[in-house]
Amino acid sequence: MAGSPRIAIDAMGGDGGPATMVEGASIAAARDASLRFVLFGDETAIREQLSRHPALAGRAEVAHAPEAISGEDKPSQAIRRAKTTSMGLAIAAVKAHAADAAVSAGNTGALMAMSKLALRTMKGIDRPALAALLPTVGDTDLVMLDLGANTECDARNLVEFAVMGAAYSRCALGIERPRVRLLNIGTEELKGTDELRDAAARLRAEDHLHLRFEGFIESDRLGRGETDVVVTDGFSGNIALKTMEGTARFVTDLLRRAFTSSLRSKIGFLISRPATELLRHHLDPNNHNGAVFLGLNGVVVKSHGGANVQGVANAIGVAASLVKNDLGRRIAEDLDQIRAHEAAA
Repeated sequence: MAGSPRIAIDAMGGDGGPATMVEGASIAAARDASLRFVLFGDETAIREQLSRHPALAGRAEVAHAPEAISGEDKPSQAIRRAKTTSMGLAIAAVKAHAADAAVSAGNTGALMAMSKLALRTMKGIDRPALAALLPTVGDTDLVMLDLGANTECDARNLVEFAVMGAAYSRCALGIERPRVRLLNIGTEELKGTDELRDAAARLRAEDHLHLRFEGFIESDRLGRGETDVVVTDGFSGNIALKTMEGTARFVTDLLRRAFTSSLRSKIGFLISRPATELLRHHLDPNNHNGAVFLGLNGVVVKSHGGANVQGVANAIGVAASLVKNDLGRRIAEDLDQIRAHEAAA
């Protein structure tokens, strides 16, 4: 466990660039006095922003990077520029153990490609997965993976995702034996593809792991708080995530339109404002920002490109939490248990 996590930040990524990333780091620093930062990007622009945040004095270093990855760059192009870009150098710092985790709001495909090439996958992991915390009406958030890193997955991949997602839930949410389900078109055992049914059978047999496999779940139940980890392939997961985000925006837009449609509606809005503010806060993606590439030999967190300063601070908080709780060790221990169980069988 790292007592004082050192976070490498791609200061040039995201819509807000250095202004948003540096202020987000300042907010995260105020929340956690143990954090230290290395900010990668245009040195002049970063230092200008640092001068506005004295709370980071003595806690943030600047490492100049002459280039930045754009949203249009293909992963192959990004890989060729890894040694000169803020994103590539932030990942390299994790590889060299000069930082404990990297945070970027830049191009997701480029970040995944460079992270996988530089850090490599953990022993026993076939493919890394993109996981995120999603809001529910339950007591805790939901861990969902994969959200787009792998469009096609076999049963082995899904079992590995379940192990990694459960370890993430234990680190980020403090749930000792997370409830795990596979996303499917029905909850009956005969529903779904061969890969899903095979993965379910394997997870039922792995009852020695630090998780409780509870079968299948349909997408309309994702926000009900009935499970802690939902596992799927990246194609279905990304569609489900975008649908949830779109539905949240649809609901808030409908409420905004309804409350401004008449004088009576405006009065009603004033009366119900505490409730609507709570709803807005719960649905705000900035409050759940910070997707994680699980299965790599290092912690890499993806912040939403349009995240505000609070969202960036939350993504940094996710990275720090995973470092402090030694996510990699927990995943490795669970994978060792699976291998030992298979060998004994």
